[in-house]
Amino acid sequence: MSLPRIAIVGRPNVGKSSLLNRLARRRVSIVDPTPGVTRDRVSVVLELDPPLKTPQGTETRLAEVHDTGGWGVYVVEGEHIDDAGMDLRNLTSDIEFQIKEAMEKSDLILYLVDAQSGITPLDETVGEMLRRAGAGNRVIVVASKVDSRAWEAHGHEAAAIGLGEAICVSSSSGHGIKYLTDRIWHRLDGVTGEREQDADLKLAMVGKRNAGKSSLVNALAGENRVIVSEIAGTTRDAIDVQFKIDGKTFTAIDTAGVRKQKSFADDIEYYAYRRMLQSIRRSDVSLLLIDATDRISQVDKKLAQELQRQFKPTVIVVTKWDLVDESVTPEDYLEYITKELRGLDFAPIVFISSTELEGIDDAVTMAFNLKAQSEHRETTGKLNAVIKSILKERGPSSRLGTVAKLLYVSQIAVKPPTIAVVVNDPGMFEGQYERYLMNRLREELPYSEIPIRLLFTKRQRKTLHDLKHGPKKDTISKQSRMNPLEDQDLSGAENRPDDIEIIDSDFNAS
Repeated sequence: MSLPRIAIVGRPNVGKSSLLNRLARRRVSIVDPTPGVTRDRVSVVLELDPPLKTPQGTETRLAEVHDTGGWGVYVVEGEHIDDAGMDLRNLTSDIEFQIKEAMEKSDLILYLVDAQSGITPLDETVGEMLRRAGAGNRVIVVASKVDSRAWEAHGHEAAAIGLGEAICVSSSSGHGIKYLTDRIWHRLDGVTGEREQDADLKLAMVGKRNAGKSSLVNALAGENRVIVSEIAGTTRDAIDVQFKIDGKTFTAIDTAGVRKQKSFADDIEYYAYRRMLQSIRRSDVSLLLIDATDRISQVDKKLAQELQRQFKPTVIVVTKWDLVDESVTPEDYLEYITKELRGLDFAPIVFISSTELEGIDDAVTMAFNLKAQSEHRETTGKLNAVIKSILKERGPSSRLGTVAKLLYVSQIAVKPPTIAVVVNDPGMFEGQYERYLMNRLREELPYSEIPIRLLFTKRQRKTLHDLKHGPKKDTISKQSRMNPLEDQDLSGAENRPDDIEIIDSDFNAS
């Protein structure tokens, strides 16, 4: 059974996003004084502690809270045309649809008014809409921006709307928040629900503006969960959408479309960009969406570089394939995309159409495959044997007669697979040879389509002082387990033949 749902509704700029962030105790929604910042439903799971006077041992209650767009006004007067000449007022029906969906599917509604602005005709319109929908018994009226007791009288004016007395809160100072959460806890009595299990896969949708990210999220979820519009930059927050396919739980993270930073229109676009980067970090796999109807741009290449920088498993998803001229074959596009996105030449490519629901299952299947590759841990023996074979086949170029010596290899982490290589001269393995070694490892190990992190380190010798005054044996053992490549005594290697040298070991870093 899903968790009880709470919707936060109200006119623009009454503090809905600020309240969500205060309840969540972290920055979930973008907060800005510009009307219409929030457009989609931004959700987060809250763990509500029981009130202080409840019996000891009373359990916390969980709820899924949805932040919604402001009802009625979405743009600043005179600024309804964006930089591409599109009329932002065309988003009105889509935003109102998302608000109504949140209200209808919620067990409880927090109706916000601004105590400092007073009750406006638009507040009364929202209140009347709630009454007509028969939601009055599910409403808690909240007067926001009550930053001191002097504003409480203004907040209680909301009782005139006819939906009950208002709870006065301040999202900035925290005034009244505990009382509000206690009221929510009591109102959820009898509304049961269980926490959703951790997602089997977290997918971050990234791409430039209008690449089809929101359309893909809706196709996966099987509903209009996020707004899809021809207006570039419609999505601003990072929207988590959970759904199930064949018994497996997914979290798709719809992110804001990206363009060149010098073209950012305002702070909102910058915040959206930062949230996109955070979404990549917390995902298991990223889907890099490329618009098949447009040329690959510098923005696409910059995103590809960011995915490489974060060592994130990536599926290149070519969207809108149903709109491409029939004379263009997938083979032609594969050659083009491989040439343009050289750093991701190992990443799998899938062609999809969200409107025709084609190729979507293939993208999900491929994402699961990449997640499995990123979680695989190879044995130390296999790594030593593979790299020994590669180096004998082709070793790095010598510098002033120096011979490359491989002393020890071990995989020290997963997600991404991180392989530590102890050598006599790390500089010999950097640059062109490192790329060659990476490609060969993908051929020999089960990491054929994901990034691999290689760490080249030099052998560390203990000084006479360290040997005389070093830590006790149990301390050494503990440190070795925590950092197997630090302070390890690999002496004796210089007495072996002057070719590629390997010290075999049964040690397998964990």
